[in-house]
Amino acid sequence: MTEWLGLKDKVVVVTGAVGGMGTKFTEDFASQGANVVLMDLITDKLEARAKELADKYGVKTLAITANSTNEDDINAAVAKVVETFGRVDVLVNTAAILRFSPLEDLSVDEWKTAVNINLNGYFITSQAFGKQMIKQKKGTMVHISTVAGIFPETYSGAYSTTKAGVLMMSKQMAAEWGQFGIRSNCVLPCLVETPLSHDFYTDPEVEKGRSRLVASKRIGKLEDISNAVLYLASDRSDYTNGEELRVDGGLGIMMQDMIPKPGGRRQYAIDHHKK
Repeated sequence: MTEWLGLKDKVVVVTGAVGGMGTKFTEDFASQGANVVLMDLITDKLEARAKELADKYGVKTLAITANSTNEDDINAAVAKVVETFGRVDVLVNTAAILRFSPLEDLSVDEWKTAVNINLNGYFITSQAFGKQMIKQKKGTMVHISTVAGIFPETYSGAYSTTKAGVLMMSKQMAAEWGQFGIRSNCVLPCLVETPLSHDFYTDPEVEKGRSRLVASKRIGKLEDISNAVLYLASDRSDYTNGEELRVDGGLGIMMQDMIPKPGGRRQYAIDHHKK
């Protein structure tokens, strides 16, 4: 597997590195032999996690405390990565927040906070690391968006709007920076159990109802997202640029299946076929 992906010795930067998704991504990159840069705001947790991965997988790691919305922090992070490794091969943007609210009740400050973290942070980080990748004439970016960036997640405040912005930002980066050997793609999870969505699935009826909406008839796991991220980060996807990879178990193809028919859609077809 390591040889197939070709991630060994790559320098991979992950934002939100000690969050739920970030923790899984850094683990999987390290298991593939990549050198991992962990970026987040919790210094003690970051350093402990970096040491754990280095000891477990024998790779080089670097912990950087940085706020993705702060240009000075991110510029300093780029300089530190280049000083340590000489280059950056992959950037994975994961940091995001979700605050539920009807739009009529959402304060402007709450809206601005979500836009700042979910969209501005992605741009600031991508621009800073993108400049280094332009110098190198090579680099790969993977941004975590969501199917909710295409279809609105009702009562999620600014979440869907910001994630839609990430999708277009990624396409624009691919279109403008592709000439410099840079790829920019998005992973779009939906109906995947993450630390952000864990509480949804504590109710068995909710999990059962959601699974019914998915072609694969199951709720996704963090490993499903991570597999997609590693593929897009690897040279195996070298001719994939500006794309959106949905990791939703086939939710997007099930709209017609959700329309009721007498006796249920499958039984209706069986009965009709017998006539």
